[in-house]
Amino acid sequence: MPTTDEILRKYSKKIETEMRSSSADQRYSREYITFKQEMLPEMSRYRRWAQTLGNLVKIKISKKEKEKVQKYLDIAHLEVTPSQALTLAVFSLLLIFFGIILITMAIYLVTGTIQLLFAFLGILASLFVFYYIYTMPRRLANSWRLKASSQMVPAILYLVVYMKHTSNLERAIDFASQHLPTPLSLDFKKVFYDVEVGKFSSIKQSLDNYLETWRDYAPEFIESFHLIESSLYEPSETRRVQILEKALQVILDGVYEKMLRYSREIRSPLTNLYMLGIILPTLGLALLPLASTLLGGLIQWHHIFIFFNLIIPFLVFYMTSEVLLKRPGGYGETSILELNPQYYKFKSRKPWFVAFSIALPLLILGFLPFIFQIDFITGPLGLQSDYTFSELGLPFFQDLKIFDFKQLQNGDVVGPFGIIAILLSLFIPLSIALFFSITYKMKTRDLIKARNKTIELESEFTNSLFQLGNRLGDGTPAEIAFSKIAQLTQGQRTQTFFSLVSQNIQQRGMSLEKAIFHPRRGAIIYYPSALIATSMRILVESVKKGLQIAARSLMSISEYVKNIQKINERLRDLLAEVVSDMKSNMVFLAPLLAGIVVGLSAMITMILNRLQGLTTAGLGGQELAGFGSIANITNIFNITEMIPPYFIQVSIGIYIVEIIFILTATLVTVDAGKDKLREKYELSRNLKRGILLYIATALLSILTLSILAGVALGGIAG
Repeated sequence: MPTTDEILRKYSKKIETEMRSSSADQRYSREYITFKQEMLPEMSRYRRWAQTLGNLVKIKISKKEKEKVQKYLDIAHLEVTPSQALTLAVFSLLLIFFGIILITMAIYLVTGTIQLLFAFLGILASLFVFYYIYTMPRRLANSWRLKASSQMVPAILYLVVYMKHTSNLERAIDFASQHLPTPLSLDFKKVFYDVEVGKFSSIKQSLDNYLETWRDYAPEFIESFHLIESSLYEPSETRRVQILEKALQVILDGVYEKMLRYSREIRSPLTNLYMLGIILPTLGLALLPLASTLLGGLIQWHHIFIFFNLIIPFLVFYMTSEVLLKRPGGYGETSILELNPQYYKFKSRKPWFVAFSIALPLLILGFLPFIFQIDFITGPLGLQSDYTFSELGLPFFQDLKIFDFKQLQNGDVVGPFGIIAILLSLFIPLSIALFFSITYKMKTRDLIKARNKTIELESEFTNSLFQLGNRLGDGTPAEIAFSKIAQLTQGQRTQTFFSLVSQNIQQRGMSLEKAIFHPRRGAIIYYPSALIATSMRILVESVKKGLQIAARSLMSISEYVKNIQKINERLRDLLAEVVSDMKSNMVFLAPLLAGIVVGLSAMITMILNRLQGLTTAGLGGQELAGFGSIANITNIFNITEMIPPYFIQVSIGIYIVEIIFILTATLVTVDAGKDKLREKYELSRNLKRGILLYIATALLSILTLSILAGVALGGIAG
């Protein structure tokens, strides 16, 4: 006979294995780690770089700053220390700073000139990059909060509906964590995980600790959760249900009040953003051609590129980030993009290659003036490096060149100053905008249609849920109730769903759960909606406890969803004016103004170029009323020291593309929270509208103003 010790040793390992396999630790910790690995790529890249550099060099950070950065890192669930975050920012600063110094020295060794302005702008850029990298934990935490807070109302809804029929907080949180999308589901899983690893001794302690992270951001979420907790101690069933209903009403009212206040507060910052980030920089560009000549060529095209395509967009991005940081939580898009059967199109790389094949020829056209200056390309083809308008048989500007590169006395070549070169430069921003517009349109076109259909389906589904709840309340079994609702909803989108469930039950002999959730034949796979999936899951759970409980649960969901939809419509009305103003500024006023500025730059260049031609022809002594002789004007405004309008146009065009990117992301986040599908879809539309308006305005302005200038100066030459 074996002894007691031998029996214990024999079965101890087996018992421990079985306990681990069924424990919440195995269940939640594995999912917790999996979800962390599937977080935003931006977070993964940042974590990888911070850990790599932070392990090489450790920089000490002050205690106060360490606590602040650590708070952001904890919210974003980043396994990075504050010291590592600071190290990455310092490395970025030093990399760009020394890179700028080396480039400045290389320019000095090649040309013999010291580019002080370039070095100054480069140092400013390095400081901006340092700030951007160092504040990355704050932005990632805010991104996490925005995405998580958009799921707060559904989370409270799931908890309330579940606890109405099962007064168990742990199981309710478990249910919500399984059916909510990330990142709030990850937060709920971490509540269990912290208990299992021994950080807290009970779910309530872990939950209270988690809720403290929302203390300053969403106090209504904490209040609703505490009301749900207090319902556990109510002996009266009626009073318990009232408290649960109050919890949902509290978060709905809190979200509405905060969004009402936010819609008033952001009007002034967005107006300042438009004036300081778009209007003033664009108007300043109109003065650059003359300013560059007066400064004796001190301002070069690369200075303009750094300032208008790097520094100013960063300032606009910073100003919009400050606006978004003030956005309250609890309202936004909550649909799960990954559940859509066509999600593979969003992840596909094929649109990038298709868009590249379309954009590349346009980009080559934009660089055509420089391609013509390459002898081994033009020589074999028998082409000249430049042509005059008369050589092309055009009656206007006969003595002017189409590209017009000018050679200085020291042998350097500057330009192009020609009108055709300016027109060809329009293809550069056009190619960039079309590249992204075509890509995002191909990625999102079908997905956004599917989402709109799902939204329409969900609006009908609330009424169908109420009817289904009535049938269950009458004592009709759930399996039979689905066929009856399918008959009552003829002509509606929901009719197909109920018919599929009924067919699976009656023809295939499936249980209710399999008829809905079977991985291959379940009705839910054709309807990728979180609302439908969760409602059906609650139905399956509550039917086990009785038809009356299931009926009350479905009718409660129907009523609550209607209230949420009403709140969402009121919030959209609040934000409608702000959203409309931002959109008109982005796709209409800014491109229109920028196009006119390009035309003015081309006209100024055309006038000075023509006057210099007259001086060369021996008419430099001719007097212009109120301006002195032509020679004096050309001496003051030397065209060879001017920034070519070709580069001014390219800088403005790229700047418009960048502004559309920044403002579209801001617009979508203000209106709907973090929603990458809608953001990409709106980008494809706004880029196409904005860039086409800009190209059309710039083209019309360049041709009209240049022709007017040519006609006016033709009288002088005559």
